[in-house]
Amino acid sequence: MLFTVKEVSDLSKVTIKTLHHYHKIGLLQPAEISEAGYRLYGTKELERLQTILFYRELDFPLEQIGQLLDREPDRAAILAEQESLMQQRRERLDRIMDTLRKTKASLESGKPLPQEELFVGFEEEEAWREALQEQTDYLQEQYGIELQTEPIDVQEMNEQAAEAAAFMRDMTASLQGGVMHNDPRVQELIRDHLTFMNGHGHQVSAADFAAQTSFFMQDDFHLKMLEGQQIGLAYYLNAAAESYAKAEA
Repeated sequence: MLFTVKEVSDLSKVTIKTLHHYHKIGLLQPAEISEAGYRLYGTKELERLQTILFYRELDFPLEQIGQLLDREPDRAAILAEQESLMQQRRERLDRIMDTLRKTKASLESGKPLPQEELFVGFEEEEAWREALQEQTDYLQEQYGIELQTEPIDVQEMNEQAAEAAAFMRDMTASLQGGVMHNDPRVQELIRDHLTFMNGHGHQVSAADFAAQTSFFMQDDFHLKMLEGQQIGLAYYLNAAAESYAKAEA
């Protein structure tokens, strides 16, 4: 069954103008265009639109949504990741709502809210710092490297974490599927990953990335982290990165 752009708009509550924009930028292509020039959408397109809307609820930019959808064709994997992100957001909003209600109650009762309860729910930046603390301590102890301590851009960190997770899933799937490390599909994954990183405040060349993966192989902390995801992943990632760097040289 096919739906017109107006029917899709009525179903999804997404404006026709927005659907046209998604088509224009390649984010959501119609299943076909009729002889009369009407955009027609099928079940797959409706499911893709739903996935786009989930990501928009999580404040992901359209460009990154397109990259994530094109890279991860497994709808079940995408939904599982979105569910996890949504759950984290809901829990945080629940904490903030609880703080708001306690603040209202304290105002009505005339009893000040204890200082330690004033900012419960606003600590997502602190949650990121705690998540990174083990790596921070390790790098400082082993190599004398101090990671930057300026305020964390939580949204940016969330986006980078999602992209990195998708990249590592793709590399793991390639390894498990017997795809050679120098296969064009693997090289494209690395190219897209570096393009994303360099578009988000990093300056990582192909040679830099190869050196980084080589370091991962020699460092116990990072080696265990990668091999814990999939045996042989650290070696596969390094071989792929070095092959990509050689091709880009």
